Amino acid sequence: MLEEEVIVGSETDHPLPGRLSLPDGEKRDLPAALLVHGSGPNDRDERVGNNAPFRDLAEGLTARGIAVLRYDKRTYVYRNQMRRLPYITVWEETIEDALRAATLLRNHPRVAQNQIFLIGHSLGGMLAPRIDAAGGDFAGLIIMAGSPRRLEEILIDQNMSVLNGLRNRFVKRIAERQIAKLTAQFAHLYELSDEEAKATKLLGRRVSAYYFKEMGEHPAERYLRDLTKPILLLQGEKDFHVSVENDFNGYRQLLGGRPNATFKLYPNLNHLLMPAVYGEIRKAKREYRVPQHVHPQVIEDIADWIHAVRTEADASHRT
Repeated sequence: MLEEEVIVGSETDHPLPGRLSLPDGEKRDLPAALLVHGSGPNDRDERVGNNAPFRDLAEGLTARGIAVLRYDKRTYVYRNQMRRLPYITVWEETIEDALRAATLLRNHPRVAQNQIFLIGHSLGGMLAPRIDAAGGDFAGLIIMAGSPRRLEEILIDQNMSVLNGLRNRFVKRIAERQIAKLTAQFAHLYELSDEEAKATKLLGRRVSAYYFKEMGEHPAERYLRDLTKPILLLQGEKDFHVSVENDFNGYRQLLGGRPNATFKLYPNLNHLLMPAVYGEIRKAKREYRVPQHVHPQVIEDIADWIHAVRTEADASHRT
């Protein structure tokens, strides 16, 4: 495997260091994958605890003949600067840089311009259809542990899962009040004007309401409804950040039966598509302290799918 250090958005106000992994040799016209992070200030490997899922994907896919680009997220490189802003949206956090990364890939001499795939994990998967529609123009989308629901719905569900796992009555009462307050704030989210949402702080004054409102006004369903290009949806059965019932099956309800959609559900894998350890959201930190790797079957399935999509595209061009 060859690795090139690159800069995503080198001519912009927020250049981001990254790494392009390439198969050994001089072969050109390679299919390529762009990795888009989940929520939070992630580095290029999307390191969570002692795990590095994006590094695993880059190494595994490159070994199977696919170029892979990963980069440090804007909220990681410019963490303090981003925190001082009155508000941000997923556009500044994720979408804009993903589009810049796609342009970088298209301009690489060994990459096939029409064979670039987006692999979005968690929040990156939720945003994948929007990134594509905003100009990503990918050959196909791969959504890992994403959701077609609004972010605030998922957040409330996560908080309820934590609440249900609490045993201390005093702590549980405090959590109940906090969740009730957050639920009430989200219930009126779309009644706020943009300016009101920008001025309203949530989650301990760490995030503006506008972050949720702006994302919610661009629901995944809107983009998925008209999507005709190939899409692969992956989730672990033991994922405690999103659920099989509401999220994986939510995608099935939207896309099930369409010839362009492929679904893969993996037994005993968690949100990182790694073997589950505790399988409980309240033990998430302990779960991710255990060093593991993305399951080899996941990497193999992604690689096989990318090559199959490319083969089909090549065949259609010949006819």
